[in-house]
Amino acid sequence: LVGDHKRLLCSSSPGVPVSSRVSTKIQQLLNTLKRPKRPPLKEFFVDDFEEIVEVPQPDPNQPKPEGRQMTPVKGEPLGVVCNWPPALEAALQRWGTTQAKCPCLTALDVTGKPVYTLTYGKLWSRSLKLAYTLLNKLGTKNEPVLRPGDRVALVYPNNDPVMFMVAFYGCLLAEVIPVPIEVPLTRKDAGGQQIGFLLGSCGIALALTTEVCLKGLPKTQNGEIVQFKGWPRLKWVVTDSKYLSKSPKDWQPNISAAGTEPAYIEYKTSKEGSVMGVTVSRVAMLAHCQALSQACNYSEGETVVNVLDFKKDAGLWHGILTNVMNKLHTISVPYSVMKTCPLSWVQRVHAHKAKVALVKCRDLHWAMMAHRDQRDVSLSSLRMLIVTDGANPWSVSSCDAFLSLFQSHGLKPEAICPCATSPEAMTVAIRRPGVPGAPLPGRAILSMNGLSFGVIRVNTEDKNSALTVQDVGHMMPGGMMCIVKPDGPPQLCKTDEIGEICVSCRAGGMMYYGLAGVTKNTFEVIPVNSSGSPVGEVPFVRSGLLGFVGPGSLVFVVGKMDGLLTVSGRRHNADDIVATGLAVESIKTVYRGRIAVFSVSVFYDERIVVVAEQRPDASEEDSFQWMSRVLQAIDSIHQVGVYCLALVPANTLPKTPLGGIHISQTKQHFLEGSLHPCNILMCPHTCVTNLPKPRQKQPGVGPASVMVGNLVAGKRIAQASGRDLGQIEDNDLVKKHQFLTEVLQWRAQATPDHPLFLLLNAKGTTVCTATCLQLHKKAERIASVLCDKGHLNAGDNVVLLYPPGIELITAFYGCLYSGCVPVTVRPPHAQSLVATLPTVRMIVEVSKAACILTTQTLMRLLKSREAAGAVDVKTWPTIIDTDDLPRKRLAQIYKPPTPEMLAYLDFSVSTTGMLTGVKMSHAAVSGLCRAIKLQCELYSSRQIAICLDPYCGLGFVLWCLCSVYSGHQSILIPPMELESNLFLWLSTVSQYKIRDTFCSYSVMELCTKGLGNQVEMLKARGINLSCVRTCVVVAEERPRVSLTHSFSKLFKDIGLSSRAVSTTFGSRVNVAICLQGTSGPDPTTVYVDLKSLRHDRVRLVERGAPQSLLLSESGKILPGVKVVIVNPETKGPLGDSHLGEIWVNSPHTASGYYTIYDNETLQADHFNTRLSFGDAAQTLWARTGYLGFVRRTGADGERHDALYVVGALDETLELRGLRYHPIDIETSVSRTHRSIAECAVFTWTNLLVVVVELCGCEQEALDLVPLVTNVVLEEHYLIVGVVVVVDPGVIPINSRGEKQRMHLRDSFLADQLDPIYVAYNM
Repeated sequence: LVGDHKRLLCSSSPGVPVSSRVSTKIQQLLNTLKRPKRPPLKEFFVDDFEEIVEVPQPDPNQPKPEGRQMTPVKGEPLGVVCNWPPALEAALQRWGTTQAKCPCLTALDVTGKPVYTLTYGKLWSRSLKLAYTLLNKLGTKNEPVLRPGDRVALVYPNNDPVMFMVAFYGCLLAEVIPVPIEVPLTRKDAGGQQIGFLLGSCGIALALTTEVCLKGLPKTQNGEIVQFKGWPRLKWVVTDSKYLSKSPKDWQPNISAAGTEPAYIEYKTSKEGSVMGVTVSRVAMLAHCQALSQACNYSEGETVVNVLDFKKDAGLWHGILTNVMNKLHTISVPYSVMKTCPLSWVQRVHAHKAKVALVKCRDLHWAMMAHRDQRDVSLSSLRMLIVTDGANPWSVSSCDAFLSLFQSHGLKPEAICPCATSPEAMTVAIRRPGVPGAPLPGRAILSMNGLSFGVIRVNTEDKNSALTVQDVGHMMPGGMMCIVKPDGPPQLCKTDEIGEICVSCRAGGMMYYGLAGVTKNTFEVIPVNSSGSPVGEVPFVRSGLLGFVGPGSLVFVVGKMDGLLTVSGRRHNADDIVATGLAVESIKTVYRGRIAVFSVSVFYDERIVVVAEQRPDASEEDSFQWMSRVLQAIDSIHQVGVYCLALVPANTLPKTPLGGIHISQTKQHFLEGSLHPCNILMCPHTCVTNLPKPRQKQPGVGPASVMVGNLVAGKRIAQASGRDLGQIEDNDLVKKHQFLTEVLQWRAQATPDHPLFLLLNAKGTTVCTATCLQLHKKAERIASVLCDKGHLNAGDNVVLLYPPGIELITAFYGCLYSGCVPVTVRPPHAQSLVATLPTVRMIVEVSKAACILTTQTLMRLLKSREAAGAVDVKTWPTIIDTDDLPRKRLAQIYKPPTPEMLAYLDFSVSTTGMLTGVKMSHAAVSGLCRAIKLQCELYSSRQIAICLDPYCGLGFVLWCLCSVYSGHQSILIPPMELESNLFLWLSTVSQYKIRDTFCSYSVMELCTKGLGNQVEMLKARGINLSCVRTCVVVAEERPRVSLTHSFSKLFKDIGLSSRAVSTTFGSRVNVAICLQGTSGPDPTTVYVDLKSLRHDRVRLVERGAPQSLLLSESGKILPGVKVVIVNPETKGPLGDSHLGEIWVNSPHTASGYYTIYDNETLQADHFNTRLSFGDAAQTLWARTGYLGFVRRTGADGERHDALYVVGALDETLELRGLRYHPIDIETSVSRTHRSIAECAVFTWTNLLVVVVELCGCEQEALDLVPLVTNVVLEEHYLIVGVVVVVDPGVIPINSRGEKQRMHLRDSFLADQLDPIYVAYNM
C-alpha cells in the first residue's frame, strides 16, 4: 500500500491533494487553468501589451520576526468556592429573598444627585412580575405571544438603569432572550438600518420599553410609532410596575443549572457597519461573573460606581451581572450627567466611599478638565479604578495624567487597572489590584515601524516614532490565550510577532446569532503551527484585538482588528493615527477631539482618510496649519501618506449612541459625497505609488515591417469609402449645370412658383417663404446693389451678417450673382456685445471683406456706442442694409470661368479657440450637394425640417444650398426660437409629417432636458413622430451616444422609431464626410476597451466589460468619399485595430485654408497630403484632425466599413505617455455625484485640471473633490492635480453644443472663473 500511495502522489499534479480523489480529466483541466494563458500574437508594432499596475516590492530590510513559535498561555485556575450559585438567576433569588433590604442599584437625576435606589427585594419581586406577565398575560392561554427561547428587544434609555435591570432579569426568569439595543431617536439614526437587520435575523417581534420612552419615540400622524428604516414590525410592551400582573402564590420561575442555552444577545457593529448579535450562553454568563469576581476580588456589599453603558460590554458584565452575583451596590452615572457635570463620577466615589469605579479614558479626561471646581474630593476609598478601554493607544497618557492630578486626592497608583474587552471574547485580560508599595508594572516602548510589519521591536532611539503601551494585566482565571496571524489560517505567531489575541474559556460568546458562516471563523478557531497542522483540540474565540503576551505572561494590546489599515502591505492602527492627530496641538482646531480615521479602497490599495470636526471658532489659517502639520506628523511617525484629510463643521459627523463617532457611517458619507467638509486636503501625488510606469513611445517602425506585420497578424489596412459617384445615374440636370447659380436660374424658369424655403417663428407660424422665382429676383436685386453701392468687383469677399432666415439665403445668392465671395457670419448678440462682437470683427478682418451685407437693425448695432466699447467701429468696411432694395434689373449674372473658382468662405471657431476659414469651390459645392441628394434621396416633392445654425459647416449647406440644388422644400426653424417654445421643432415635424429632419446636439439636449417629463403633454397636443424616417444630428465630434439614446427612448412613446436618430461627421477640411441616408444599414455601435484606446489601439469588448466605452458609427460615408486611418506621426496607413487620424479624399473637400498670408506649408500639410507608403495611386488626402478607426460591421450580406470617430486630435491630452480624450474623463466625473451639472478637463503644465459645475447647495462643493479624484484614478489611472468647483453655466459651450475647453483654461489661468472652491491636490 505504501508503494501504491507513493505512485499516486507522483502522478498527481502539485496543487490538488491526492486525498481528494480527482479524476485525471478534471486534474488536467485544473492544470491548464493554473498555467498562465499565452497572450495572443502581438501586433507587429512594438507594444506594451497590458498596463501593469506597479506591485510594491517588499523592502528587503524590513524587520522580520525571529522568535520561536509561541505556546498557548494558561490563566490562573478558577478558584473552587463552595457557595457559587448554580445559575445567575439563583443568586438573584437568594439575595432577593434573604437580603431584601440591601441596596442593589442607585440611579441619578440630571444634576447627578441620587434619585432612586433599587433594593435586591424590589429587583426580585419586579423581575418575577415581569416574567409572569411576559409568559402568561400577553396572549391567550393556548396562544401565548412569547415562549421560552424567544428573543425580545430591550429598548431603554441610558438614564434609566433601574427599569433596564428589571427587564433584563425579568427576561432571564421567563427564559426569553433579551437583546438590548439603543433607543431609536429618528427614522434615520446612524446605523439604524443595521440594527433592523439584527432584529430581523434574531426573529424579534416584541420590544420592551418604559412608558416615558414609548411616549418619546417618533410617531406618525395618527399616533402610531413610525416604522424605523429596515426594522421588522414590532409589538411594544411597557414594563412599568403599574402595568404588570402580580404572579399567583403557586407560580415559580424555572431556574435550572446554567447550561449552553442562550442567556442574552449583545449587539456589536463590525468595521463595515453591519450589526451582529453575539450570543452568550447561561453557563458563559455565569463563568464570566465568577472569573470577574475572582480577578477583581469583589466582596459582598461593596459599592461600585459605573460610568459605562449598562446595556453591553463591561458596563453590563460588572454593573448588572457580577453585581448580582456578589450582592454589590452599583451607582450608575449616565452619559447625559457626564456631559453637564464631568466630575459627577468622582463626587459619587467620594460620597459613597466606593471601592471600585468603572470608567473609560474619556471620563478620566473630562474629570481632569473640570477638577478645579472640586478641591475636597477624596478617592482614597478606591481599590480598583477599572479603565475599560485600556486597549487604546492613548490610555497610557490618560491614566498617567489622571494619577498625577488625583494622587494628591488619595488615589493610589496601584488602584489603576486597565483591562481589555471584546464582545466576542468578553473580558480578555484585566490588571489585578496591586499591593501598596509594590513596583508598578513596566511599559513597552515599541518601534512604530516594527509594528507596521507586525513585529515587536523595542524602540530606544527615536521617541517620536515609538508607541508606549501599558499592559492590560493577566488573562482571566480559568482561560487560555494564544496569538494568531491576523489574516489567513489561524497560524500561531512567533513570540516577537503581533497577532490577533484568541481566548479559550467557558466565559465567552458562543456565536453570532443566525450567522453560522461567520460564527465558525470567529468562535471555533483551532490554531495551527507553521506547517499547518492543528495545535490541540480546544477551540478558541477571536477577540478582535491585536497584541502580544509579554514577559511574566502580561498581556499587551496594540490595536483592534476593526481599526487595522493595511496600506501597501504595512499595517497601521486607526487609533494610533487618531492619537497622532490629537497630539498636534489640536485644541485650537478640532472640536472636542473628534477625529475619525478609516481607509477606502482606491486603485488597488487601501488609502487613509482622516476626518475631524472643526471648532466653530477656528480660523481658516489655524485649520490649514493644523492640517499640514498633521500630514507631516503622520508621515514622519507612521511613515504612511494620508490620501485625504477633511474638516467638517462641529457636530455633523454621525454619532454612536454614546456620542462617539460612527466610523462606518462616516465612511459611507465620505464615499457617497454627503460629508459636506468645510476644508479638505487631498494628497494623491504623495501616497499613490502604484501607478503603472509612463508609456515609452517606441521608435518608428519602417513601412515594409508594418505591411509584413499587418499581414502576419491578418489585419486589414483601415480604409473605407462611400458609393462610387460615377456609377449612379442622375437626371441630366447635373451635366447641364456646373454652377449652383445656373441651377437657381433654371428653377426660376422651369418651376417659378415652387416654394423652396419656409421660415417659422416661435409660434410655429410661417413668417416668410421663398419660391424659386422670388429667390432669383431678390438675389438679382442684391447683386445690383453690390455693384452700384458697393462698387465691388468679382472675387471680392462680402460678409453676410443675418439672423437665421431667408434673408441670409437671398444675400448669399446675390453675392454669387455678382461674382462676389460670400462669408456667412453669426451676428453679434445685442445683450453680450463684448463677448460676441470681437469674433465678428476678427472674421471681417481676416477675410479682408470689402463690404458687409446686413439688416437695418444689425447695422445700427454695429455702429452703436455699445459696439464702440467692444471694437473700433470707425474701421468697418462699407455696410449695406438689404431691407429696402431698389427694383433694378441686373445687367448680367456672373458666370465663373472654371468650377475651381471660389464659391464661398466657411469660417468657424474650433473648440480649441482657433478661427479657421476654408475655401469652397463651385465644383466642391456641386459635388457636396449631389452627394447629399443621393444619400438622402432628395427631390422636389420632398420636405425636410432644419433646426440648426446656418453659419458654417454642414449646417450652412443644408440651410442655404441643398434646396436650390435638389428642389426639395426646406422648413427652417431658427434654434433660438426653441428657447421660448420648446415644442416648436417636434410639433413642426409632426404637423408637416416630415420624413427627414436635421438638428444640432444643443437642440436635442434642449428637448431631452426640457421635455423629458412632458411626454404626456406632447401626446395631448397630438404630436406624433411616427412619420420620421431619419433624424440627423449635424456634428463635428464623437457621437454623443447617451444623448441620442435618451432622446430616442424618451420620444418612443410619441412614435419616434428607435432606428431614426443618427449623426453626421464633418470637419474643417471636409464639412460632410458621413451622413446616414434613407437607405442602407442602420448605424452600428461597438464597445471598445478604454485602456487600449489610450495606447491608440482598438480592442472590441463585450457590453458591460469593465473600462469599456460605447461608440456609435457617425452615419454612412457619403458617395464619392474615401477615408483612410493614418498614424499622425509617421503618416503611414494603419491596420483596422488601431486608432489613427482620419484622412479624407472626395470631390467636395475644401480647396484649402483662407488665411491672410496664405500659409502654403500648413495648407499642403492639411489639404494635399500623401501617405508615406503603401499607396501606389499617390492619392491626395486631406487631414481631418480627428482620431478614429474603421471596422467591418453589420449582419452578413449587409456588412459595411463603418467609420467611428473618437475625438479631435488637438483636444487630446498627452499624460503619462498615453493619449486621453477629455470627454472620457468628463463622463466618469459627471457620474460620480448627482450635483455635478457639467464638467470639463484640460491640462496645465503637466497637471490635470478638472472643472465641475455644482448644481446642488454650496456645502456639497468639497464633497466633490475626493469623489472626482477617486474616479479619475480608478478609471483612468491619472492623478488629478486641481479640482475647481464653479457655478452652473461657467463652462463655455458654443452654439454647436461643444465645450470650449481652451477658453475655460485661459479663464482659469487668468483667474477669472470666480470659483466656489479650488482644491490643489498634493
